[in-house]
Order: sequence, then structure tokens, then C-alpha cells
Amino acid sequence: MTRSTPTTFTHAITRTPAPSAVHGIRADGGPDPDFPALAAEHDAYVATLRALGLDVTVLPPLNDFPDALFVEDVALTFPEGAILLRPGAATRAGEVAFIGDALAAHHDRRFAMTGPGHVDGGDVLRLADRVIIGLSARTDRTGAEELAALLADLGYKAEIADTPPGVLHFKTGCSLIDAGTILTVPALADCPQFAGLEIVVTPSGEEDAANLLRINETILVGDRWTATHALLAARGHVVRPLPTTQIARIDAGLSCMSLRW
Repeated sequence: MTRSTPTTFTHAITRTPAPSAVHGIRADGGPDPDFPALAAEHDAYVATLRALGLDVTVLPPLNDFPDALFVEDVALTFPEGAILLRPGAATRAGEVAFIGDALAAHHDRRFAMTGPGHVDGGDVLRLADRVIIGLSARTDRTGAEELAALLADLGYKAEIADTPPGVLHFKTGCSLIDAGTILTVPALADCPQFAGLEIVVTPSGEEDAANLLRINETILVGDRWTATHALLAARGHVVRPLPTTQIARIDAGLSCMSLRW
């Protein structure tokens, strides 16, 4: 199966953050997010997806799992089916059981990783014609190879890449701007798996803007990254800034808060 254009999204799944989200995993410490402000950021995110025409399913909070609002790490969704993953953080393993029913409601074809490897969805970058799986502290080679086989069953070619030290997830450092263009932090600019794509490097000081989210013809970007907004607008893209200050405190960005297909 060959694809040469970005996916047009019509559906998304999100999960309401629980109060425990303020204790979510973070690599470098730092202050807890403010929960009301975090909830407001999530509300704005869901409202934006709906405003852009997506049918959004909002799942209930899971207070026992502080990171459960980041639904992208536990599953992958495609028009052809869905895949349950095995998150790399032990505290997140139980989240997988709470996403299955939502996937079943929309996807007749469902696959599941059975281990022993691990993959976080934040390490999986969907391009127009293939999928890149980044190896990281949360995604190991055994898991990546198992996922590549499951992706082949759905008709997708997969390639395995290295995530540079200091980059939590592969998609922390890069995102698809359009079918042929990647926005990336400098550390990923020479990634061999980007061969054939135009590489655009994040403006100095705005490396965190690399985790943007393209929803059809609109690019969602954290509202603090004004140089990135200008860069994308100059290239002819429609940019919609969204608040991400609180979710950034728990090592998250825009892509991880939804499953899209």
C-alpha cells in the first residue's frame, strides 16, 4: 500500500485529565502543573479538534494513572485498524486495558503487542508513505520490531530510527508539517530515515515547538513559540496557537493528547 499525501483526520479519541495528572512522569523534575490550568488547556485542545471538524470521543479520567490523558502512548489508530501498544514506563502499563473498548467502537481490525518489548506512541511518526519508530528510553528494539510486523499487517511500511540522547520521545523532536516536510530539532536534522524529505529546523530557543500537530490543513503549535508560528506562516501554513505551558511540565505536547484517524 503506497501513500503520498497526509492522512485526512475525521475522528479522534482523548481522555479527560484526572487530578492526579499533576504528578505525571517527568524526566527532569520541575514544578507540578496547576490542575485547573491543565484542565483548561485540555478543554481548549478538544474544542479545537472539534472546531476543525473532527468527531472527538472524550474518555473519562483515570485517577489511578496520572499520565492517562496522553492516550497516544498506549495505542495507534489508522483508517485500517488499531494497535494496542506496551508503554515503556511500568506505571503506565495498566492504561492499555482502558482504551480497548473505545478502539473497538470504531475499528473492526485490532492488533495488540504481546511483548516482551515496549513501544510508546510518542515514538511513532506517521509519514505520508511510511511510519518511523524511534528507539528511546521508552521504546526498545524488540518492541519496535514487533510493532513493525503489526504495521505491515495493516499495510504500512515501518523503519526504525534512533532518538538522540536528551530527547524523550522521537516526536518530542520532530513532526510532519506536510507530506514532504519535517520540522525537527537540530539533533534530529541528520536522521537517515528522513531521506527524501525537506528538513526545517526549529528556531533557536524554540526546540519544544517541534512537537506540533497537523490536523488536515491546520497546524497546531504551542502558543509560546512565536518564531515557529512566523516560520510556518511564511511557508503558507495555517497556524493555530494553543496553550501548552502546563502539559509541558509533565513532558508532554500536542500530539500525545489524542489518537487520530
